[in-house]
Amino acid sequence: MLLPRILPCLLLQGKGLVKGIKFKDYKYIGDPINTVKIFSNLEVDEIILLDITATQEQRILDPEIVSEIADEAFMPFTIGGGIRTIEHIRQLVNAGAEKVSINTGAIENPDLVKQASEIFGVQSIIVCIDVKKNWGGDYDVYTHCGRKKTKFHPVELAIQMQERGAGEILLNCIHSDGTMLGYDLNILKQISEAVTIPVIACGGAGSVDDLAAGVHDGHATAVAAGSMFVFHGKKKGVLVNYPDWEERQSVYSIET
Repeated sequence: MLLPRILPCLLLQGKGLVKGIKFKDYKYIGDPINTVKIFSNLEVDEIILLDITATQEQRILDPEIVSEIADEAFMPFTIGGGIRTIEHIRQLVNAGAEKVSINTGAIENPDLVKQASEIFGVQSIIVCIDVKKNWGGDYDVYTHCGRKKTKFHPVELAIQMQERGAGEILLNCIHSDGTMLGYDLNILKQISEAVTIPVIACGGAGSVDDLAAGVHDGHATAVAAGSMFVFHGKKKGVLVNYPDWEERQSVYSIET
């Protein structure tokens, strides 16, 4: 059995890395190329980089930056933000990205996922679903970096994206993002049990115990975190970090 993956998820704004809480109040935390280099030295499983203003600005991440990231990344990495066409994906893959994460573009044009998986392979296409818990306790799907509410329920959307050819689902919970209080295990488990493709949990992890809960209780195939891997201590000083092999054992162990 393959071990669950543990992934840093980094947010790009312009040419800098930022981190926010619940998709707002973003704070600059450093240079992306240097941060990727540090994570590479720490031998992380994979890394995800999402450009949070690309959709709004109708662009993708500059392929030259992606190429610089590829030069420093000795692990698979995913690029997301603003992807709406096959040509966008081709540019990013040619620049060195192993995978792309499609959010708004996939929901507005599901055929993009089908076409992309046929051209680049299912393993290269991740669909990112941004969800927010509503006042009734259920969940809504948002696009445009959490700005636009859609008509979709996240479970139904995940099933649809799998049918279209998505190789993985990145579930990003807006209401948990940056809080470091743990994943929303309820919606994570619902989606993980509804699809057969890998599901990556994202939004809320603050400890190794949270990562383990995402795998064992939420049934995620992989667990991602941002704040946990870039902040340290109660005052949240910026310090790039990653659990060592011994610390990761609680995530890897499979309960029977």
